[in-house]
Amino acid sequence: MDNFSYCSPTRYVFGKGVESQTGELTARMGCRKVLVVYGGGSARRSGLLDRVTDSLRAAGVDWVELGGIQPNPTDDRVYEGIDLCRREGVDGVLAVGGGSVIDTAKAVAGGVPYDGDFWDFWAGKAVMEIALPVGVVLTIPAAGSEGSGNSVITKLDGMHKISLRTDMALRPRFAVMNPELTFTLPPYQTASGIADMMAHIMERYFTTTDEVETTDRVAEGVLKAIITEAPRVMADPCNYQARANIMWAGTLAHNGICGCGRKEDWSSHGLEHELSALYGVTHGAGLAVVFPAWMTFMASCQPGKIAQFGRRVFNIENSGNDRTDALAAVKCLKEFFKSIGLPVTLGELGIDNPDIPLLVSKFHEDKGLPFGPYHPLYPADTEAIYRLML
Repeated sequence: MDNFSYCSPTRYVFGKGVESQTGELTARMGCRKVLVVYGGGSARRSGLLDRVTDSLRAAGVDWVELGGIQPNPTDDRVYEGIDLCRREGVDGVLAVGGGSVIDTAKAVAGGVPYDGDFWDFWAGKAVMEIALPVGVVLTIPAAGSEGSGNSVITKLDGMHKISLRTDMALRPRFAVMNPELTFTLPPYQTASGIADMMAHIMERYFTTTDEVETTDRVAEGVLKAIITEAPRVMADPCNYQARANIMWAGTLAHNGICGCGRKEDWSSHGLEHELSALYGVTHGAGLAVVFPAWMTFMASCQPGKIAQFGRRVFNIENSGNDRTDALAAVKCLKEFFKSIGLPVTLGELGIDNPDIPLLVSKFHEDKGLPFGPYHPLYPADTEAIYRLML
């Protein structure tokens, strides 16, 4: 196990009706006026946005709004939010939505107190040390952004989709989590969220760090819980307990607890980011295609951890051959994804003629050469993985 420092300061307020506490929690952050960031019309149509703003009003907190945030959020909306915050004297940001909304809110929060271009942080030209405080009302369990210091934004000029990771600056001060708010999510969005949270765990699980049994078992336990609860959620979207377990699993998948003491990989996320940047696919669905392909490639060069994953998570019998068991694990994972309605090939994802040379080029432009602690990827390796997605 490697040395590590772990701090998760987010206050999680979980359960039925907890969105009514949003105003009090926002005031507790020391905010007098916040930017409320939200997505499409569902937050307003459902009445959630009204309940949240009523709660803010009752707590004496003023607000301005930035709505219409789309999946795979882009830098233009971040610039818009930064300008709005500066004009209105905003001292905090409240995200009402899922990962794209939260990531946009975080980017705005980091950009407001910075004198330069907020993209400097994502481009690696500056290190973010301060940001406006961020609160979250979660509506889509998937990205885990409600408990992480990460934010993924796409720069429209060149279509560069980059993930910024901060230790503390962008971790939300609170996350309001009512599983009832997820009852009306479409099945495909629910399934994509499940793939996303599983991928967050697997990016940490597949490591070359030895002797991380405790963290391995934490990761395996959350994965097994997701695999158990996913069919229940898909069969009965209004099953509160199943929704609650999935929602909490999404947070545990990405708040850092599954990565303690180990090197993390994140190659599969990088590979998927190029797909969603170029082709606009749903991130979680893209990961359902990418991860089995990455694992298939790794079964020939680094099979041990993938074999362990199969034996412990999918209960594959130990054949005594790591590569055989790693490939069996890939088969189980693909069958699971298909069982909840997700694609496992680029064609099923709606990408019939991918520009693989461009994907490879952009991946290494954004991630470097080589990339990937689990097994360093060079362009020939990256191309092979993309071709396995066919």
